[in-house]
Amino acid sequence: MANHFDLEEQEQIDQIKHFWQRWGTLITAVVVVVAGSYAGWNGYQYWQNRQANQAAGLLDEVDAAAIANDAQRVQMAFDDMKSRYAGTVQAGQAGLTAAKVLMDAKNVDGAKAALEWVGTQAKYDGQKSLARLRLASLLMEQKAYPEALKQLEGTVQPEFSAAFADRRGDALALQGNSGAAVVEYQKAYATLEKRSSYRRVIEAKLNALGAKVQVASTESTGSTQ
Repeated sequence: MANHFDLEEQEQIDQIKHFWQRWGTLITAVVVVVAGSYAGWNGYQYWQNRQANQAAGLLDEVDAAAIANDAQRVQMAFDDMKSRYAGTVQAGQAGLTAAKVLMDAKNVDGAKAALEWVGTQAKYDGQKSLARLRLASLLMEQKAYPEALKQLEGTVQPEFSAAFADRRGDALALQGNSGAAVVEYQKAYATLEKRSSYRRVIEAKLNALGAKVQVASTESTGSTQ
């Protein structure tokens, strides 16, 4: 026996048909886009995890070469890391390790290149800041003070601000700009924790330049020690 619908049920069916005829294509398109986005996100997550796992294996190769003090092998592994897994955190760590090994091997140009890459291309800002700090030290050893100061420009994470200020003070002092160096050392001292033993190092640098620590008002009474 054929299905029978009363007038109210038939009207509801007609409304649904009309609605689907008007909006069905759009709804289908939205569903396809959402489903595609979800699938794409899952695919991206899988790709990222796969990249990270493969990069971790290559980082082990960098570390093993570093332990063996094999600078050539370290350089090759780091170059491979840059070409294949540049967007991973492991690449930044590999660059920092490579720079140290290459510097120990007296390959200054190779160390500089590794630090420059990490300072601009590493995934994490902390790795970039550490690379810039080490590169500034290397440049100061070469008496390239203006270039060192360029590496120390700009804002950095709070945990690096004292070290950057201290290093700027070193570069300026070596340039003979004692007044500007004192300003940077004061910044470094004020930024360090009260219990930090490194404060004594900064204070010694200030004393060597004929200056005294300026204690911030929030730290004591605002007087000069």
